[in-house]
Amino acid sequence: MKTLKEVKIGETVCVVKLHGEGAVKRRIMDMGITKGTEVFVRKVAPLGDPIEITVRGYELSLR
Repeated sequence: MKTLKEVKIGETVCVVKLHGEGAVKRRIMDMGITKGTEVFVRKVAPLGDPIEITVRGYELSLR
């Protein structure tokens, strides 16, 4: 099992588990990242932050 930081550019992964509690976890789920969802890593900034992903047909940048 990998974290999102460990996924390489161009790789598609399936969400197995969400870490976090309360408002943070709720916000991630509101953005469409839920258990069983496929996530495609499009771009990663040179220092690793932010990460641009495609989830449920739309692009999303995460810090």
